[in-house]
Amino acid sequence: MEPIIGGGVPGQNGGPDGAVIKDSNTENFMADVIEASRETPVVVDFWAPWCEPCKQLGPAIEKVVRAAGGAVRLVKINIDENQALAQQMRIQSIPAVYGFVDGQPVDGFMGALPESQIQTFVDNLTGGTAEPGPSPVDAAMEQAKGALEAGDSDTAAAIFGQVLQHEPGNLPAAAGLARCCIAAGDFEQARTVLDSLPAEAAEESEITAARSALDLAEKAGKAAGQIPELQARLAANEKDHQARFDLAVALYGANQAEAAIDELIEIVRRERAWNDEAARKQLVQVFEALGHSHELTVEGRRRLSSVLFS
Repeated sequence: MEPIIGGGVPGQNGGPDGAVIKDSNTENFMADVIEASRETPVVVDFWAPWCEPCKQLGPAIEKVVRAAGGAVRLVKINIDENQALAQQMRIQSIPAVYGFVDGQPVDGFMGALPESQIQTFVDNLTGGTAEPGPSPVDAAMEQAKGALEAGDSDTAAAIFGQVLQHEPGNLPAAAGLARCCIAAGDFEQARTVLDSLPAEAAEESEITAARSALDLAEKAGKAAGQIPELQARLAANEKDHQARFDLAVALYGANQAEAAIDELIEIVRRERAWNDEAARKQLVQVFEALGHSHELTVEGRRRLSSVLFS
């Protein structure tokens, strides 16, 4: 086969698949396929919008490539927009699929194959070493969660948004986006995100936790700036449970969750039934907002149980 012309800088795919699945063209073929295949096997899918078998084959190839966990990449070429490249590759009919390794085409097929045969094709390219790993969406979710935990809500929101474009029903991504809005102080948008979900989503733990976080954030917003005043009230009267309760809410809003939990547990210790067990109920909401596996939740539940059953 004649050398493939064209070059360019590898592009970035706009979705959560990153560089695992991307659209390319004649200009970027050298970088996206030839050079990239020197590091990781690349499957090239030549297709066109009017091709019905292409519509059947495309999703199947994408599924197998995603399941390979990064052991192989997929590059999609629309022949209508890249006719010169199709001619150079001697594409006679589509769908046409080629496998590239170390810069050279080593295997290929034409027509829509069943998923099992596509899997065999990919396994042959990777030497049978493709092992299931985190899906591109899972990897994107981890990246977004890490950014949110680091305080970069803008980056996290952008990634969660990309995941939702790819998987509109991804509830953890919706919850994450809502938490980004909360972190940015946009409570109205956070509620819009959560209210847009189907009714059955309300029972999912991620959504329940996000709603608890939103409710707490709204309460804390009203108590903002009152921490010194509330502390003074408590210093004057340590039995002022309302002041202690309001202080806990304000502390949580000031990112002092541990101190907030301390104050609420103190109310439970002093007078569990106060205000229809408001402190215990608030603790439950704090634990939901933090997440069941959060270290403060685990320790807080242990301490609460110790007080309740002592």
